[in-house]
This record gives sequence, structure tokens and C-alpha cells, in this order.
Amino acid sequence: QVQLVESGGGLVQAGGSLRLSCVVSERTVSNSAMAWFRQAPGKEREFAAGINWNGAVTYYADSVKGRFTISRDNAKNTAVYLQMNSLKPEDTAIYYCARGRRSGLTITLNDYDSWGQGTQVTVSS
Repeated sequence: QVQLVESGGGLVQAGGSLRLSCVVSERTVSNSAMAWFRQAPGKEREFAAGINWNGAVTYYADSVKGRFTISRDNAKNTAVYLQMNSLKPEDTAIYYCARGRRSGLTITLNDYDSWGQGTQVTVSS
């Protein structure tokens, strides 16, 4: 069973930066799209950023566009990163790494079949 392990969350002041990392246990996921979702308290899990299997295509939610950058490294075990700049209090959430069922990028939660345990990001005002 594939395992995804996130790290890099924490507490940061508004305007600051964080870099999230997700390491995947299997090389077969190098053929899969990957994404970061987030879930704020009392809200549904939502798509934040995604990347297709080879990194050529990325897509961002409007709320993070221009501030967040997703990237991946398929060289060894697949790793996916989320660079978050100019953080705002409304970015506060648990951030989840997810593996897509297919190679193409999708923003639909049900198109992702493996999830990490999540990492907390808290942005203070």
C-alpha cells in the first residue's frame, strides 16, 4: 500500500513563507498526478494545487494563485513540494498530499485515491 508522508507545516506570521514536502513510498506513483488539498476548521476539504505526472502541467485554486508553487521530483521516490509565499490567515488549514488515480491533472477530490496524514499550517495575523 502506497504511503504519503507530509512535513514542513508550522506556525508563521502573515506575509511569511513555508515549504511543504510529501514523500511517497512507491516509485509507481511517478506515473500519477499529485495534488495538495487543504481543510480549514469547519470547512470541506478543497483543492489547492496540482501537478501532472511529469511536472509539465500545474493548476492552482484562485485563492492561492500567484503565491503558491507546486513541484515534483520523480528521480528516486516521488516527492512533491508546495512552496507557499505571502501567507495569509485564511491559508490556515491542514494540508494533505494526494495521489491521483491517473496521470492527468484533476481538481476533483474523488479522483485521488491515496492520502497523507496531513500537516498543520497556521498563519497568524
